[in-house]
Amino acid sequence: MIAAFSLETWLLAVLMGFGAALYTSVGHAGASAYLALMALFGLPAQVMRPTALSLNILAGSVAAYRYMRAGLFSGRTLWPLLLGAAPMAFMGGAIQLPGHFYRPLVGIVLLAAAVRLLWPGAFKPWRDATPMPIALGILAGASIGFLSGLTGTGGGIFLSPLLLFMGWSDARTASGIAAAFILVNSIAGLSGNLASVQSLPAELPLFAAFVLIGTFVGTHLGIKRFAADAILKALGVVLIVAGLKMLGLF
Repeated sequence: MIAAFSLETWLLAVLMGFGAALYTSVGHAGASAYLALMALFGLPAQVMRPTALSLNILAGSVAAYRYMRAGLFSGRTLWPLLLGAAPMAFMGGAIQLPGHFYRPLVGIVLLAAAVRLLWPGAFKPWRDATPMPIALGILAGASIGFLSGLTGTGGGIFLSPLLLFMGWSDARTASGIAAAFILVNSIAGLSGNLASVQSLPAELPLFAAFVLIGTFVGTHLGIKRFAADAILKALGVVLIVAGLKMLGLF
């Protein structure tokens, strides 16, 4: 079965593993990278969302466990976010957008993710650290959750900048919060439309194997305070290219 995969499929799987390593090093699960790569490799729109969410659940499970075990976590910050996000991610996942709507929306999300990677200084805290107001956390979680379920991302690219900019978490604790948030959000988003799993590609086990390897590498580096600014900026360029492709600009 493995021998039946094309060289292009193997290359996509390896790149997904590399993306997982980079993203999980900062507490994310890699959905925007998986979506970007699938867009660049020309996978159908109906395959992209369930595949990205499935891989997110795998990477998010490992990342959440490892960051929590390392003490990089805040339940006080997480639970209001999840209270708002989980039901809205379920609702977003239940909405089936036609390809001509889905692709531009994902393109915009990928470009937003690129901004996060290319200009991290834009998300420096604007005030001293303060506990997150519960009502505001629920509202923020609901907004991120709905967009995540709709697009097939976990929401980390929106959550982490928000936590840091608002001063609701330090950078390392934000990694653990984001990982747990992404895991629950991805499960809720996929559960919102279980029928979409019928579109999962036959190559998924291969993708999952490389993503799992990348996740163990990435979380190890993240816990050890590894910084890969140059590599993350290169990934940001990839996201721009993929985002523009999804928008039909080339």
